[in-house]
Amino acid sequence: MNESERDGYRYGWLIVAAWAIALAGTVGSLFFSEVMGYPPCSLCWYQRIALYPIVIVLAVGVSLGDRRSALYALPLAAVGFGVAVYHNMLYYGIIPAELQPCTEGTPCTAVQLELLGFITIPLMSLASFAFITAALGLFAYRNK
Repeated sequence: MNESERDGYRYGWLIVAAWAIALAGTVGSLFFSEVMGYPPCSLCWYQRIALYPIVIVLAVGVSLGDRRSALYALPLAAVGFGVAVYHNMLYYGIIPAELQPCTEGTPCTAVQLELLGFITIPLMSLASFAFITAALGLFAYRNK
């Protein structure tokens, strides 16, 4: 095994950590909507569409030892991160409410949960996608 292969295996924890965060986000989003009864807004649905496949792609990649699975999941994570940034900018009033896509159903700026007075569902999503994107990006960079 050459040095670059050892380096790739050394950073394997990043892909497992990204998978764990994606799995926690998937379970958490389903818990909030199905158990707690919080209806997701349009932007939440878009983030879910990006998040749920990441769990499957990384699980298959890790189980098969395919280090390229980070490259397969990275575009999904980047799109989810972009939507999460936009959602948080709407939520915190940086982008005017007129530009919000949630015109019917649950508004994108609805306060459904605040842990410790500042941790909201959109903020948890942003943090999750930021970590997943950074971990997959670093893993892909170290394994190029």
